Amino acid sequence: MYLRTSLAALMAAASIAVLPGCAVTRGQESVGAYVDDTAITTAVKARFVENKQVDAAAISVETLNGTVMLSGFAKNSTERSTAEALAMKVDGVRGVKNVITVRP
Repeated sequence: MYLRTSLAALMAAASIAVLPGCAVTRGQESVGAYVDDTAITTAVKARFVENKQVDAAAISVETLNGTVMLSGFAKNSTERSTAEALAMKVDGVRGVKNVITVRP
């Protein structure tokens, strides 16, 4: 009986310690939105790797609430616009903010 009570107390304490780490506070995404954004980021990066006109290593991709932000450097304006077009075609993308700089 003592072992069962101790085990229950230990489980309750562990739950209390772990649960606040999963809580969403104001200004943060929900867990589901975070997972969706991660999937979008991965899909955009995969399209960059598949496309020969875009240097996937030179362009960073971040996603927040379905909005993709592209940053980094492109060799020319064609590469910059191709990266934006590829990102827009990914399912779940609501918009693209393109701050890629074209190298002179």
